[in-house]
Amino acid sequence: MKFAQIIDFETERAGEIRELIHQYEQTARAEGRKGGPTHRTLLRDRANPNRWLAVVEFDSYEDAMANSDAPETAELAKRLAALCTRPPAFTNCDVEESGDL
Repeated sequence: MKFAQIIDFETERAGEIRELIHQYEQTARAEGRKGGPTHRTLLRDRANPNRWLAVVEFDSYEDAMANSDAPETAELAKRLAALCTRPPAFTNCDVEESGDL
């Protein structure tokens, strides 16, 4: 079953966060890492422009947990948290249904 993690965070430094995420993704591709995220959607709250939601999808819960345990991911999380105005909140979800309309 596919798995998604929703990361709810607030920042005034969204450009820096995007740059870190893109660097992480480029490095992961270049190194040929397996089991990482398969899709990412970044949402900005219209009512609170400093609030963001990142929806990160994986092929499975096991892949997500292995990715979470990777030292590279821990380092990224630490660097991203330093750019946030409050600690991020995480919601773990099984993907029951998904599709294009």
